[in-house]
Amino acid sequence: MPTVRREGPYRFFFYASDRTEPEHVHVERDDRVAKFWLAPVRLQRSGGMRRSEIRRLARMIEEHEAEFLEAWHEYFDD
Repeated sequence: MPTVRREGPYRFFFYASDRTEPEHVHVERDDRVAKFWLAPVRLQRSGGMRRSEIRRLARMIEEHEAEFLEAWHEYFDD
């Protein structure tokens, strides 16, 4: 479960088994995990996080989208 970034209370990561899905990132805080598709950034699952937090996370992911995509391809591309 590679961690791509940590920022404040958030951990951005993906699962090793995510290879067959489109590019995305999971965001964990406490016992909640949201999932966002990349390129373009859009929410797939809120994981119980509030709308205001989801909006903040979407902005953070947009700011670091290139970093997340690069990490995805480094990990999954053969």
